[in-house]
Amino acid sequence: MRKKGWIIYNGNLYTTKFSEQVEWLKRTATAYNFDMEAIPNNQLLVTVENGQSKLLTEKTLPDFVFFWDKDLVLARQLEQLGVRLFNSARTIEISDDKALTTTALADHGIAMPKTIMAPKVFLQLEDDRHLQQVINSLGFPMILKECFGSFGEQVYFVEDEQSLRQKARELANKPFLFQEYLQSSYGRDIRLHVVGDKVVASMLRKAENDFRANVTAGGKMYPYEPTSLEKELAVTCSQLIGADFAGVDILFGEHDEPVICEINSNAHFKNIFDCTGIDITMDMMSYIKEQIG
Repeated sequence: MRKKGWIIYNGNLYTTKFSEQVEWLKRTATAYNFDMEAIPNNQLLVTVENGQSKLLTEKTLPDFVFFWDKDLVLARQLEQLGVRLFNSARTIEISDDKALTTTALADHGIAMPKTIMAPKVFLQLEDDRHLQQVINSLGFPMILKECFGSFGEQVYFVEDEQSLRQKARELANKPFLFQEYLQSSYGRDIRLHVVGDKVVASMLRKAENDFRANVTAGGKMYPYEPTSLEKELAVTCSQLIGADFAGVDILFGEHDEPVICEINSNAHFKNIFDCTGIDITMDMMSYIKEQIG
């Protein structure tokens, strides 16, 4: 029998950039003999009725879900109903929150930039004395990152104390972190796509006039052959957060040693295909077929 699957995507983010990748996933799934349906998250409402949580839909549950969104309530409800998600709700939650990612990787011998979590603030920042501790620890320049953000956005380069205090006040009601700036990785990083326990594709991203290497921020892509150490680091980080597949971003340390930047559970695959010609949707669907039988 053909296995039935859903691709869950965000119904309010269905731009061409997203829709062409959803259709791409459907085509690949068909090639692997899956009966695949793409469903926006806003057509699968989670509700509570008679004290029981349920989905407000008449659809028969699938054998698995390719969860290409960050709607954690929906993801958890599907898991409660016994549906296998690729990736799991917990994996999506960790990778979507840079603070959770950092703490999940801590104490495992993973090389990361020195990071300080911003304390929670209510309403507005009244007491900023902790910023002196941050300055003493990280110096300038430093990086501020909102815990929730994509495509290199919500990441800020801070050069002095005045800018730091101003940006900390602007971000007061948002979770964010302070991070060591690695001059050695200015405008360059590598993206490694991990499926299961293998790196299946990788690229170098470089920007001439921006500390961020993200393609959306103006970076250019180049095929890249990762070292065994870089591949090992990417797979280890992916597995530490329980990912079935992930896009792992790695920075260059002072001696070009790999330093983990972040993990993306919903990594886009068009750029890596345009850069390398590798269709990682084939690897992902092959992996799913192995997992569900």
